Amino acid sequence: MSHKSRAVVLGGSIAGLFAARVLAEAYDEVLVVDRDELVGVHGPRRGRPQSRHINAMHVRGRVVMEELFPGITDELVADQCPTGDFVGSVRWYFQGKPVKREDIGFIAVPATAPVMERHIRERTQALPNVVFLERRDIVALEMSADRRRVTGVRVRHLVDGAQDEVVPADLVVDATGRGSRTPVWLEEMGYPRVEEERKKVGLGYVTQHYEIDGDPLDGDLAIIPVASPDLPRGAIFTKTDNGKYELTAYGLQGDHPPTDQEGFYAFVKSLAAPHIHDAVRDARPLDEPVPFRYPTTVRRRYERMSRFPEGLLVTGDAVTSFNPVYAQGMTVAALSALIMRDHVYAGSAPRPLDYFRDLASNVIDPPWDMTNVVDLSFPGVDGERTFKVRMQQAYLNLVQAAATRDVKVTTAYMRAAGMLDRPEALMRPAMVLRVLLGAVFNRGEPVRDVPRKVAARSV
Repeated sequence: MSHKSRAVVLGGSIAGLFAARVLAEAYDEVLVVDRDELVGVHGPRRGRPQSRHINAMHVRGRVVMEELFPGITDELVADQCPTGDFVGSVRWYFQGKPVKREDIGFIAVPATAPVMERHIRERTQALPNVVFLERRDIVALEMSADRRRVTGVRVRHLVDGAQDEVVPADLVVDATGRGSRTPVWLEEMGYPRVEEERKKVGLGYVTQHYEIDGDPLDGDLAIIPVASPDLPRGAIFTKTDNGKYELTAYGLQGDHPPTDQEGFYAFVKSLAAPHIHDAVRDARPLDEPVPFRYPTTVRRRYERMSRFPEGLLVTGDAVTSFNPVYAQGMTVAALSALIMRDHVYAGSAPRPLDYFRDLASNVIDPPWDMTNVVDLSFPGVDGERTFKVRMQQAYLNLVQAAATRDVKVTTAYMRAAGMLDRPEALMRPAMVLRVLLGAVFNRGEPVRDVPRKVAARSV
């Protein structure tokens, strides 16, 4: 491009930071606009209410993060973040039973949300053509006279008496999360209403951090009992940065953990993994139990729109806000950045509807469909349970049952859940046979959990 090209990213979220990273390859200047102070911030921030809670990134997300920011995994480890194999070092529980596990050669790095975000932000900030515009409210999009193109964004500095400022841009990327105002702005500009899919899951979770003497996990990294229709409660209990332990317990369909200490402990005691209560009951809490509510999932179907303005893209939770239980948000954000990179290569003007269609089919559809099947297995969740969905649910039950007996089934399932493989990999004939045999032999004596002390390989 002959002039100095500029991209503006709305929102300094994880999705916004990943977007800024790839846009920095294609544009002369990238501005990241956010209401919060970002640079130099080490703790939770107001604009990310989940920053006090568990911060899980799937395997594929960490691999992409390492691709975009080479060496960042080592930086997190140097910042006292633990590591372990995503499968072999984690005690996963399906349907109330521990699964068989083995190392798969992909590590997990359970950093707390502020630590993970800070490292990604600092690496993004280090790019010479990226600038952060902090403490700015995003007022509106600027449009061309014919309203066919977004030409910039109107912002207002959050100080008394500040005037609106127009920031021109060749491309604007909305990464402001599920509260995105793009749907409203589009309608105000005469574009059709974007179709939305919402599913009420009634999720609530509570998080607390602890100091614990010794190693209550016996060399493992985490314990994760997954909620099931029989017990719509689950948790993630993990080692995290600076020697702390982090526990997020959750419940679906309004069955939420209480925030008083004794009530929270009682909720934890009801989980399928008794080791968690044993570990935290005599631990030293570092903070009070903090709640978070997530009533509905949201997917905005931009790919189905008949018209969309040039010069505007949307990414992250502003497109699809997944049930946080499945920890897909950051991984989808990372993969979305790779799709964006393909559509803005060398500063060429992206075709928004092509981007959205590519994003939907290659990034969002697989995890959305997989988790929709799981969500609809809970009787209180509203949604159409088609014959296909019921068959998928029946097969998923068999997979989870077989995983308590067959380590290869566990690995295949976790590779799909970790977004390394598409869900269709679980339907390969050899895997179907293993699932059926494993489910049959699952009946009988109970399966006991055995802690494993393993060394994970970094990939």
